[in-house]
Amino acid sequence: MREIVLDTETTGFDPFSGDRIVEIGAVELLNHMPTGETYHVYINPERSMPQEAFGVHGIGPDLLEPPQKPEPGQVTLRDKPVFAKVGQGFLDFVGSSRMVIHNASFDMKFLNAELDWMGLPQLPMDQALDTLAIARKRFPGSPATLDALCRRFHIDNSNRTLHGALLDSEILAEVYLELTGGRQPDFALSSTGGAGGGPVEDDWRPAPRPNPLPSRLTAKEAEAHEAFVAKMGEDALWNQTPG
Repeated sequence: MREIVLDTETTGFDPFSGDRIVEIGAVELLNHMPTGETYHVYINPERSMPQEAFGVHGIGPDLLEPPQKPEPGQVTLRDKPVFAKVGQGFLDFVGSSRMVIHNASFDMKFLNAELDWMGLPQLPMDQALDTLAIARKRFPGSPATLDALCRRFHIDNSNRTLHGALLDSEILAEVYLELTGGRQPDFALSSTGGAGGGPVEDDWRPAPRPNPLPSRLTAKEAEAHEAFVAKMGEDALWNQTPG
């Protein structure tokens, strides 16, 4: 089962009021295990960057009004591709796989708006799995932000000083596996298959080792043990137990 854990960063809250996507990050899971394959792109939104959004993700200082010189580690956006240049590649990466998204309605709203403006097929909402909804159902009344879930599951998010789509998707993948109990998907230890994939006989029983393991006791330790047992007398339980 292939799944794509996904996050976006934007200029604001509403694509139909002029806000746009500035970053997409995604990681691939196969049978609940990360494959190492990722999708990551920064996008020129073709508009200015609101100070409020910049304060959240720190992306695009060159699009602020007035523009700011980027500090070390900050990403500029004027030199990045527009969504029309990356939209098809994004669709190709996702394919028909389920998308795992925290607060899926937000990201899907932006992604489908951008795809629609390009004339590309939109992503069906039922292709997305919302981890926010899962967390609220599992822990009713408790905070369900990504940071709160990291604290609950003891996931290290110390690098998350600002929001970033790829980092957030990597963290979300860990949270998702904790939410669904998917960290140990299936080791095939069943009556029909062993760890090596071969059959396991129903009447299998452990057998003695053909060659006993050598003792790890030193000669001095063995001598001290014999002296200790001798003090217990011949009726000591140790002397009645087969060696």
